[in-house]
Amino acid sequence: MTDAVLILAAYLLGSLSSAIIVCRLMGLPDPRTQGSNNPGATNVLRIGGKKAAAITLLGDSLKGFVPVLAAKLIGVSPLVLAAVAMAAFLGHLYPLFFRFEGGKGVATALGTQFGIHWQIGGLVAALWLLMAKGLNISSLAALVSMALAPVIVWLIWPAPELILMQVAMSVILFWRHRSNIRNLLSGSEGKIKNEQGPDAEN
Repeated sequence: MTDAVLILAAYLLGSLSSAIIVCRLMGLPDPRTQGSNNPGATNVLRIGGKKAAAITLLGDSLKGFVPVLAAKLIGVSPLVLAAVAMAAFLGHLYPLFFRFEGGKGVATALGTQFGIHWQIGGLVAALWLLMAKGLNISSLAALVSMALAPVIVWLIWPAPELILMQVAMSVILFWRHRSNIRNLLSGSEGKIKNEQGPDAEN
């Protein structure tokens, strides 16, 4: 019963769209109808500036981090921990409270990784920052770091349930970024410093 409650709570917390809530509180347009039409931190940056984007990024990360860390501290099995992480992630992608119109999941995925083990989150974040700084393309940095995330999980905490969860999460992230992948292949993907470009969303 406790496991089911943890998983449900993780999904419900994930369903709190930080981008939409922040934009409403700050009097900004609905991110689902402006810019790239994606309720993520990058789109909030376009329509509301750095402060709104930073709050959105923090909120999206915390709703992945908090339920996973709570489950870990309670001492659940790796299978339940993986289920809690996936529930929070899917809540962000398909939020119950916002017509199932969610973001692409990078920040929430990173939050779950920090919740599972700080070294996993730290390595994925460091890889993202390195790629983003070197290539100046947010989507490519996100895709590369999340593609390698299952390997990082295997190196730090090689529980089969956690590895399979991360593989599934990474596959879903790639699918959610399919428009970015098309832009990358055509050479039209926006740069991080170009707020009008169609770069990766959270």
